[in-house]
Amino acid sequence: MAKGSKETPLMKQYNAIKTQYPGALLLFRVGDFYETFGQDAVTAAKVLDIVLTKRANGSASHVELAGFPHHALDAYLPRLVRAGHRVAICDQLEDPKSVKGIVKRGVTELVTPGLSFNDQVLDQKVNNYLAAVYFGKTQHGVSFLDLSTGEFSVAMGDLSYIENLIQSFRPSEILYSRNQKEAYTASFRDQYNTFSLEEWIFSAEYGYDKLKNHFRTDSLKGFGIEGFAEGIIAAGAVLFYLEDTEHKEVAHITSISRIEEDRYVWLDKFTIRNLELLYPQQEGGVPLIQVLDHTLTPMGGRLLKKWMVLPLKDLKTIRERHACVEAFTQEEELQELLQEQLRHIYDLERLISKVAAGRINPREMVQLKKALIALGPIRQALLDSPYAELQALAERIHPCQALFERIAKILKEDPPMLIHQGNLINDGINAELDELRQIAFSGKDYLESIKEREKERTGIPSLKISYNKVFGYYLEVSKAHQDKVPEEWIRKQTLVNAERYITQELKVYEEKILGAEEKLQVIEQALFRDLVAFATDFIGQVQQNALAVASIDCLSSFAQAALEHDYTKPQMSDDLQLDIKAGRHPVIEKQLPVGEPYIPNDIYLDDADQQIIIITGPNMAGKSALLRQTALIVLMAQMGSFVPAEAAQIGWIDKVFTRVGASDNLSKGESTFMVEMTETASIMNNLSERSLILMDEIGRGTSTYDGVSIAWSIVEYLHNHQKCKAKTLFATHYHELNQLSEDFKGIKNYNVSVKEMDGKVIFLRKLRAGGSEHSFGIHVAQLAGMPKPIVSRANEVLAHLEESRTKEKTKERIEAMPKNNFQMNLFDAVDPKLAEVERMIRKMDVNTLTPIEALMKLNELKSKLEPN
Repeated sequence: MAKGSKETPLMKQYNAIKTQYPGALLLFRVGDFYETFGQDAVTAAKVLDIVLTKRANGSASHVELAGFPHHALDAYLPRLVRAGHRVAICDQLEDPKSVKGIVKRGVTELVTPGLSFNDQVLDQKVNNYLAAVYFGKTQHGVSFLDLSTGEFSVAMGDLSYIENLIQSFRPSEILYSRNQKEAYTASFRDQYNTFSLEEWIFSAEYGYDKLKNHFRTDSLKGFGIEGFAEGIIAAGAVLFYLEDTEHKEVAHITSISRIEEDRYVWLDKFTIRNLELLYPQQEGGVPLIQVLDHTLTPMGGRLLKKWMVLPLKDLKTIRERHACVEAFTQEEELQELLQEQLRHIYDLERLISKVAAGRINPREMVQLKKALIALGPIRQALLDSPYAELQALAERIHPCQALFERIAKILKEDPPMLIHQGNLINDGINAELDELRQIAFSGKDYLESIKEREKERTGIPSLKISYNKVFGYYLEVSKAHQDKVPEEWIRKQTLVNAERYITQELKVYEEKILGAEEKLQVIEQALFRDLVAFATDFIGQVQQNALAVASIDCLSSFAQAALEHDYTKPQMSDDLQLDIKAGRHPVIEKQLPVGEPYIPNDIYLDDADQQIIIITGPNMAGKSALLRQTALIVLMAQMGSFVPAEAAQIGWIDKVFTRVGASDNLSKGESTFMVEMTETASIMNNLSERSLILMDEIGRGTSTYDGVSIAWSIVEYLHNHQKCKAKTLFATHYHELNQLSEDFKGIKNYNVSVKEMDGKVIFLRKLRAGGSEHSFGIHVAQLAGMPKPIVSRANEVLAHLEESRTKEKTKERIEAMPKNNFQMNLFDAVDPKLAEVERMIRKMDVNTLTPIEALMKLNELKSKLEPN
């Protein structure tokens, strides 16, 4: 602001409120618009693609301005939040008509990427998590809250575990202590939207008290997190942030759960990425969830994502899920009923959360009723099933009959979305409401009768009765009939082609009608608020129903996938064997051209006789796909799904590690080889006897001899480990590793077979015993379209190396290698002289030439090449 300039009262009020929310973009309600000022306006104009202007701000300064109509908030707010902005919504807290001077304003909500109820911001099948992380000395804490559903969880562990959870849950926003910025940045860099809080908020005492006060308990023992110090600190920071952002109606956050590390399969961040469980690594790729997700409810879609990144280790629960999936695949009528009824169930979790926050609208309340009604047939069908597991699912569903009956009784079947639009309450609910409706509607009929009567009395055929907010109901007469207007009519407005009048009779009925309409609105809103208050008593029951429906939806989805893709029920056990018969890759088999079958393969691994399989074979033969499909089959089984195989006997796995594919991490200054070694080191340092390890082309990022040495020592280490005989698939180009099978009992050689025919390679994609002698890399280069001279030269070098492999020392072999001086093939040139020589040679019949004639022809060819 320029020196000496004076703030207007409006800008003074704006600046005072803006000071309270320095990190947020402030939407400031002015009349029928939300306005932004200064740098906020510059940001909003860019994100929303709206006009940026300037306005006077006192006597000698201007301020940037950008705004949009208040009714467009639902369209513009999501765009700001998705762009990573925290948005403070500042509303008028009193009616401008009843106030002299500046209207009182205040922030009614602070929307952040991690905190929103807005359906336009939220993705139906994706949780919107707010996370908080706290870095302790050895143990670290993390907490996740989805405000839109009330789901609240906490975890504690080492840094790698916290990083894995963050990667799996993908929070929309992360909170951290301001004094731990360096630690946060070292782990997560700028991958997520963040907000830092004061250091004092991240204390064990504050967090413990915050949680106790919220849940109104004397301790946290009932939640199983009493000794979870670092986790409690993170959870306390989340609750503080809710208050700080004006989210005070949080009755739907009824519990906090502990994410138990020892309950779920360990998937490190590299494995989650490499296996493409939820997200593809490459643009246009297909993740596993895209094949398995047949869920029909938002709750089911969200839960399925969680099941995928948190596969179970508990055999009892895994078997219960398999039993449910089996029942759904065998009970065709039951599966069809579920598919039909689930389609009618709206987002129970988010609807009841809106009830708790007082944000539900009449139309959403009817959706809640319809969802509760649809639960009835599902519950009954499951109860009637002969399967105990399905009956147990049914018992988790609460009928909530009193709630849906109350909604059905009070609300009209198709009410408006906004409460102030009126006509949402059924007749017969409130006597005064019925009476006022009669007055309002019959009053309008009476106005129509006045118009007809006055038309006849005055002889003005075009007479109209209309209404506006300035002077209420009026009579409108065209200029042509102005001379017929009675004396008792009072002129109110002159238009170009008409005059407007009022009468005493009109004023009386206007007051009566408008008074009735205002009272109607007040009564309807009060009745709706009472209905919402009644619904809050059912928050816990509806949330329980939402969880039950989500589980049913996920299990039915697994059954649908099994039926459509020909999956089988895996047999889970406590032993250490993995035996897959005719396994297939669930994603790749769906991407093949029509009519091209996927070639299945068997895999057997145990902790003694076949602990490690070394797989050789050329690129493109299917080694990587084989590794991935083995991991996916195991994980699908342990999340409760059937699997793409003829049969599968699986001794449960507690950790899955993959070192598949490589990519530079140039932003961190790490090469392909460094990334490869980092991921491999993580595997070697976290082994267990029930681990499944998949390693592809270890050592390829460095020299051949370094690579072979590293790969060799890794295989030896895995085989000779004293405590952990981890089951391992090791794909490699280094045929030297086949020697290991002769030295170690638990190592076996296999190869992905190919067939050579007429100098071409046919990929059979079948795993067979024994090592491969060739990599066929040159054939693959040829298939890729490599220029013919390069392929020819590569074959020449290869032939020399293979011939001299056992005869010469390395240095001598390299020195003796035929040199390629980059001499161009004679007939690759475009020189016309060379072209003439080529024609002469092609015409020559060398079999009929005498020695003298041959010398003469040679001399002739030479003369053709000599310069003129």
